[in-house]
Amino acid sequence: MSTLPGSVADGLHTLGRWPGDRARIAPARVAIVDRGVELTYGQLDQRVRGLAARLREAGIGRGDRIATLVGNSTCHVVLFFACAQVGACLAPLSWRLAPRELARQVDLLAPVVLVTEEETEALARELAGLLLRPVPTAYLTVLDTDGGLPRVRPASAPVEAVQDEDALLAVFTSGTGSAPKAAVLSQRACWWTNLSLSRTVELSEDDVVLAVLPQFHVGGWNIQPLLAWWTGATVVLERSFDPGRVLSLIRERRVTTMMGVPTQYLMLAEHPSFPGSDLRSLRSAIVGGAPMPAPLLRTFHARGVALTQGYGLTEAGPNVLCLPPPEAIDRAGWAGVPYPHVDVALMDPATGALLEGPATGELLVRGPGLFSGYLHDETATHEALRAGWLATGDVATRDEGGYLRIVDRLKNIYISGGENVAPAEVEAVLRRHPAVAEAGVTGVPHPRWGEVGLALVVTRAGVPTDEQDLLEHCRRELASFQVPERVLEVDAIPTVGIGKVDRQALRDLARDLHPADVSGGPR
Repeated sequence: MSTLPGSVADGLHTLGRWPGDRARIAPARVAIVDRGVELTYGQLDQRVRGLAARLREAGIGRGDRIATLVGNSTCHVVLFFACAQVGACLAPLSWRLAPRELARQVDLLAPVVLVTEEETEALARELAGLLLRPVPTAYLTVLDTDGGLPRVRPASAPVEAVQDEDALLAVFTSGTGSAPKAAVLSQRACWWTNLSLSRTVELSEDDVVLAVLPQFHVGGWNIQPLLAWWTGATVVLERSFDPGRVLSLIRERRVTTMMGVPTQYLMLAEHPSFPGSDLRSLRSAIVGGAPMPAPLLRTFHARGVALTQGYGLTEAGPNVLCLPPPEAIDRAGWAGVPYPHVDVALMDPATGALLEGPATGELLVRGPGLFSGYLHDETATHEALRAGWLATGDVATRDEGGYLRIVDRLKNIYISGGENVAPAEVEAVLRRHPAVAEAGVTGVPHPRWGEVGLALVVTRAGVPTDEQDLLEHCRRELASFQVPERVLEVDAIPTVGIGKVDRQALRDLARDLHPADVSGGPR
């Protein structure tokens, strides 16, 4: 006997009912603004239910994966909630990747369909020729009007109730390893992640959220947008980040909150129209991806924008730590304390023992928002999940008050003369120099010390500096073994994901630039 979709037999922590719940409460309230086009909650619910019916007609349901190669859009949101209603898993792919890398991801996913749009058609055609097995394609903008879906199995197949542990999102991590890894987030994980966020960064139906993170990133869903649609707020979707347009949208749409990475806030602050922009509606903002420099924090605080610094990772849904606005200036560079419903611990990397009190070690995370594992990769899943804890691979320092600061990735740390050096700490010091816009540090071989730091920097136009000036700046703020051996100027620092330094590309660049005159002289 089949179970009716949407019945009480569905899991307690599933997201498919969210559009319908809001449509019953306030159908005329605007749910989405996409390039100026508004969609109400009543219209969103109608489109989601229609597409969910078409998915079922195509035989798509629990356990199936739908890959997408599209930008942020209303249609993508409709597809997400339709997947949530039928128990399918949405796997958003990055249109920034090369076709060969995308092909490896699609081969791993084995989706029942690949959804594209006009902007990605050429990329999708090139991708199709690289796949190990063909994947049917569908066009995003027609999905909820005429279906356009390949039949996966007979439409008469029994409809199964959606369960909490059903996969809802498969998001590829932004790491640069040789094999792609897709972190699977269940309906349960997304439900708890958004509940946790709501207890710290509250949203109401009166809020207007500006969403600029790409939807192939977990933050494009689980940092504000999904919570907004749960609580009845309005989400203004942007397909790319343009600082001038963002400043205009804040004024025109009366945006109350947003999420971005430090680089994006820096672009806003440096835009010529920033001093005269009307930011009165922007009561709060979330910062993630990297620590926010104190001067930049002060810039936004002076404009009345309360900034919440955060730390997270895809496998944790992503929210782990947050630093509320009142403490942002005094604790600049710190990641904060755990969100509600999140537990953390520090582990000694050498012994595996849990560390108490003030300490430095690998950060472990536990809670109902954790991912289910890596798709088709039991070995990597076993390495990441240990007795219910997620081993993040990040080294963190905890003070006597329980506040945590992320030091660096465990694998990025290099050893110079027997001392551990965290590149991220050296990079933070370099970025505090007024002439440095971006910095990347990596260890390079050295005949005496084993490894020393090589710093690559992007300098600001019109602010004079040279290598000696930057080295003296580092000596004033760092221990001698942390000071880079050389500082070289480059045009750009390679990045991956949302503004994170691409460590492998940085190492490759450093190897190409590694000066032959690094000798074994004194520090």
